[in-house]
Amino acid sequence: MSEKHPIIAITGSSGAGTSTVKKAFEEILRRGEYKPAIIEGDSFHRYDRQAMKKAVEEADKEGINISHFGPEANIFDKLEALFHQYGETGSGQVRKYLHNEEEALPYNQKPGTFTPWEDIDPDTDLLFYEGLHGGVVTPEVNVAQWVDLLIGVVPSVNLEWIQKISRDVGERGYSAEAVTHTILRRMPDYVEYITPQFTHSHINFQRVPLVDTSNPFIARDIPTLDESLVVIRFNKYRDQVDYNHLLTMIHDSFMSRPNTIVVPGGKMGFAMQIILRPIIKEMMEKRKKLLGL
Repeated sequence: MSEKHPIIAITGSSGAGTSTVKKAFEEILRRGEYKPAIIEGDSFHRYDRQAMKKAVEEADKEGINISHFGPEANIFDKLEALFHQYGETGSGQVRKYLHNEEEALPYNQKPGTFTPWEDIDPDTDLLFYEGLHGGVVTPEVNVAQWVDLLIGVVPSVNLEWIQKISRDVGERGYSAEAVTHTILRRMPDYVEYITPQFTHSHINFQRVPLVDTSNPFIARDIPTLDESLVVIRFNKYRDQVDYNHLLTMIHDSFMSRPNTIVVPGGKMGFAMQIILRPIIKEMMEKRKKLLGL
């Protein structure tokens, strides 16, 4: 961890309300006039799209599991090295994964490829990571130890599957059977490398649908935020939170445990702002004081 060069990591997966999370943080950073180094988790995949497809096919033939959730398809050591280096010096190297034609066009590259590694702008206030592995811990690496503010954003697992099936079938042209196979193939890595991160996170935002998602493999509609509740659990900050203030500010919210508040899904972005803005502000003020700014 570093007070001079703070690291904020959002770790989570599909269906959690990723766009809401991104908008909330963009607003916090904009209002605070903070300049972040933005890191996307996909940029630390080991393989580009074509190479990953080939690696999965070869692994299947040998009866070996490989997925974007696990270490075989990612470079966890390089991600940890970046967090460590940035925390010490405010520097490091990053690249981008180009998901589609729109992202690839400025680089004159194909979608599904990586841009070259480049140095982080030396004039940044903090590092902001969003992806699958911001708090990953394995016998070989411990990414979580370098993160100053680790936010877990996770949907209930059935909601996550509904989101993936809908996206992959509707937008990427896969069959429902192929997507189901992918879900099953990734499950061991999900259990071993994704879910344990939420025990290391400082604050968790878990989206829970209020509609029937008992069979995600036949669901046709993705539950909206307004059809959900968000369970917010405080770990690191549990004794510093003014729960009465949050209950007053967020209409229809309530406490379910001494360190857990439940808010309407439509209030998720607002809740993130009023909870995280003062934490980040204090972090940035401490940084300025230490650097004499």
